[in-house]
Amino acid sequence: MKRLRFICILLFLPVWVGTIFSQTPQAFCGEPMGNQKKPVGIDLSLWRKISTQPNDSIGSTCFNVGVFSTMNNLAGVGLNVLGSIVQHDVRGLQVAGFWNLTGQSMRGVQLAGITNVNGNDLAGVAVSGLVGINGNRTRGVQVSGLVNINGDDNDGLSIGGLMNLSGNQTRGVQFSGMSNITGLNFKGVSVSGLLNIAGGDATGVQVSGLSNITVGRMCGVQIAPANIAVRAKGVQIGLFNYYKERLDGIQLGLVNANPSTRVQLVLYGGNSTKLNVAARFKNRLFYTMLGTGMPYLKFSNKFSGSLFYRAGLEVPLYKRLYVSGDMGYQHIETFKNENMGYPARLYSLQGRINLEYRLTDRMGLFVTGGYGWDRYYSRSANYDKGVLVEGGIILFKY
Repeated sequence: MKRLRFICILLFLPVWVGTIFSQTPQAFCGEPMGNQKKPVGIDLSLWRKISTQPNDSIGSTCFNVGVFSTMNNLAGVGLNVLGSIVQHDVRGLQVAGFWNLTGQSMRGVQLAGITNVNGNDLAGVAVSGLVGINGNRTRGVQVSGLVNINGDDNDGLSIGGLMNLSGNQTRGVQFSGMSNITGLNFKGVSVSGLLNIAGGDATGVQVSGLSNITVGRMCGVQIAPANIAVRAKGVQIGLFNYYKERLDGIQLGLVNANPSTRVQLVLYGGNSTKLNVAARFKNRLFYTMLGTGMPYLKFSNKFSGSLFYRAGLEVPLYKRLYVSGDMGYQHIETFKNENMGYPARLYSLQGRINLEYRLTDRMGLFVTGGYGWDRYYSRSANYDKGVLVEGGIILFKY
C-alpha cells in the first residue's frame, strides 16, 4: 500500500510542481517580456496538449522540459526530446533533438538536430544539423550542416555545410561547402567550395573553388578560377578574370578580360613546335595567349604535341607597326615516341620578342625571335635549349 502511494506521488509530482510555479511565477521567471503581463512559470510537457502549462497561455515560461512543447514566450531554458514551438519570443536557451520554431525573435542560443526556424531575428548562436532559417536578420553566429537562410541581413559568422543565403546584406564572415549568396552588399570574408555571389557591392575578400561574382563594385581581393565584377578596385586572381566597366587595380590570371578585350586567332609556324594555333586575348597594352602546337619532334616521328600559355606587353612603334614581348610556359608530350628513347613529357620556359604589322583592322603579320629551355619534369636538367624563330598571321578585329 505504501509502495502504491509512493508511485502515485511520483506520477502526479510534475503536474503538482507545474501548478505551483504557474500560481507563483514572479518568484521564478522574474519580469515578463514585452507586453506579456502574466508569466506562467515552469512547463513540463509530454505533448502539445499534454502539459502543465495551458496552450493558450499569454505569459512567459522560464523553464521547460518535455518531449514536444508549445509555449507563448520562453524566458529561460527549454529542453525537448523532439522539438519546441514558441509562438512569440525566446530569451535564453532552446534545445531540441529535432527542431526549434520561434514565431518572432530569438535572443540567446538555439541547438537542434535538424532545424532552427525564427520568424523574425536571431541575436546569438544557432546550431542545427541541417537547416537554419531566419525570416529577418541574424546578428550572431549560425552553424548548420546543410543551409543557412536569412531573409534580410547577416551581421555575424555563418557556417553552412552546403550554402549560406542572405536576402539583403552580409557584414561578417561566411564559410560554406558549395556557395555563399548575398542579395545586395557583402562586407568581410566569404569562403566557399564553389561559388560566391554578391548582388550588390563586395568589400573584403572572396575565395571560392569555382567562381566569385560581384554584380556591383568589388573592393578588395577575389581569388577563384573565375572572377567576375562590374566595377573592381583591388586584385583579381584566377584562371579567368573579368570586369565589365572599370578596374582600379590589377588582374593576375591566365585570361584577363573586359568588354574591350579582343579575342584573336593566331596561326604560326616555327622551329620548336612546327604548326601552332592559339587564341590571343588582347587588351590595350597587355595580352595573354592559350594554344596548342604539333609536332614537337620531326614530322617523320610519331605524333607529338604541346599546350602553351603566354603573357606579354605590346607597344606601338610606327603607325601600324607594333613590338611586343612575352614569357611563356609549354607542356610537351611525346606520346608513343617514348618507346623510341625520347622523354615521355617535358616542359619549356620561353621568352619572345615579336614584331607585328597590321595589314587591316582584322589581319596582321608577325615574326618572332626568342629563346627556350626544354626541361625534364623528373630532374633539374635541360633536355634541349636554343633560339626560337617563328612567323605567322593574326586574324579578327584588333
